Amino acid sequence: MNGALIGSMAVLVIIGAANGVIGGLIGICGIAGFLLPMLYTGALGYSVDQALAYSFLAFLVSGCIGAWQYRREGNLDIPLSVKLGAGSAIGAVAGVALQSMIEKETAKAILYVVVLFSGISILFRMWKEKKSAGQEEKKSEKNLTENIGFLLLLGMTTGAVCALSGAGGPVLVMPLLVVCGVSARTAVGVALFDSVFIAVPSCVGYLARIDGKESVVLLFLIAITHGIGVWVGSRFAGKIPVQGLKRFIAIFSVGISLYMLFVA
Repeated sequence: MNGALIGSMAVLVIIGAANGVIGGLIGICGIAGFLLPMLYTGALGYSVDQALAYSFLAFLVSGCIGAWQYRREGNLDIPLSVKLGAGSAIGAVAGVALQSMIEKETAKAILYVVVLFSGISILFRMWKEKKSAGQEEKKSEKNLTENIGFLLLLGMTTGAVCALSGAGGPVLVMPLLVVCGVSARTAVGVALFDSVFIAVPSCVGYLARIDGKESVVLLFLIAITHGIGVWVGSRFAGKIPVQGLKRFIAIFSVGISLYMLFVA
């Protein structure tokens, strides 16, 4: 067995394991997907287009599985999700188009900055998080659902940023929904479903820029391992201390993004 083959197998093992672990984290707490494009560009040296194509395929899988699971638990507001998702799909198309117009190094820098912001926002939200009365949360959710213009604008903005940078969606959408008064569990479910609306145009757009025939095995591996990870993680969602896990993800994200921006 030659060195090139061994190297290729090692890369497949790394990608499969990473997608399984990150999928598990998404299943548990709804975040961590933004670490995938950093793995592909930073550790494995893939192009930005390859990294985003592979990442958004995973986000499509995790969004479908995660949203289905939250729907079963009664934590998915369908009307809110559809209105937000309509805007996100439009924004994602714009984000993919914009990404092709900028330098690849600039695109990488944007990715790292978004990851840095994501990590900081997780820590800030944990610090500021306060319990709200269930009645107040329901009232806020109803008012937000009725505000179609706001939801479309929010979706277009977050969809464009996510498609451009490779952020999965929940890490940006979930905190904003909580700030708007949506309960935390519902916000995770809506954000996961919204990631499907972002992932479809993004995945199609970025896959069109790479050699799909050479990536068939890798794409299949990503879909399977990530899907298994999300499913397993969702089964343990209520049994693992989520706050500590989120804190670890946030601190790790801040550290690795600062390293990639200023050292690598």
